[in-house]
Amino acid sequence: MKQGHVHFVGAGPGDAALLTFKAARLIGEAEAVFYDALVGPEILKLIPARAERICVGKRAGCLSMKQREINARLVAAALSCKRVVRLKGGDPGMFGRLEEETSALGTHGISYDICPGITAASAAAAAAGVPLTARGLVRGVRFLTTASCPEKENRPDWAMLASAEETLAFYMARSKLPEIAAALLEGGLRADLPILIVEAVSLPQEKLQPGRLDELASGEIGISTAQPVLLMVGETLALAAEAARERLHSPVLEVASA
Repeated sequence: MKQGHVHFVGAGPGDAALLTFKAARLIGEAEAVFYDALVGPEILKLIPARAERICVGKRAGCLSMKQREINARLVAAALSCKRVVRLKGGDPGMFGRLEEETSALGTHGISYDICPGITAASAAAAAAGVPLTARGLVRGVRFLTTASCPEKENRPDWAMLASAEETLAFYMARSKLPEIAAALLEGGLRADLPILIVEAVSLPQEKLQPGRLDELASGEIGISTAQPVLLMVGETLALAAEAARERLHSPVLEVASA
């Protein structure tokens, strides 16, 4: 029996200009598109009018389609011989439950491929004009989330994180900013370590807020937004405030003073 194929496509952080050529082509060829709530509106305009559109939600704190229903509908669409695009914000393999969806397809013998996308931490560092690593100073990058699942509570090893020479990028951090900062201080990071809060990265409402770890832990720095929030912590971010000031001419950049 002939059946369809599923393309897992990274939509990047939101700006349609940051899509890969391959991602844009796959979206334009789709017969059914399952997309996350965080996919940028300009990207959704690339979906052909003939294609079936299915919003699955996947936004922290908001109602979303249950994962088992997403799996089942992906399988059904592929079995009906459709060319299916599963459009995920950022990179499909980064906190996107990709393994659950590919496993469901594999159970039914459905083929798939993965088109990577720019993840939020890379876009945030670029917006701030800073590197994620620096030779002899920051040797790596660690992507993290403090979100838990019903099966297992997420409890990072804060002391281990504090001891590494890394830039830390916390996804889905909006509701836990002071708690993350306090835990990192308790783990051993120094109080004046630079941080950067990034809201709605790459979108017109993008906002960068540099500061220090102790300021975040004490509540001196805060947010009042429903936008997606990424928290970055590390030595290279010391350049963020200066870089942001130099780029105030950019129409997509807003900088809030700490």
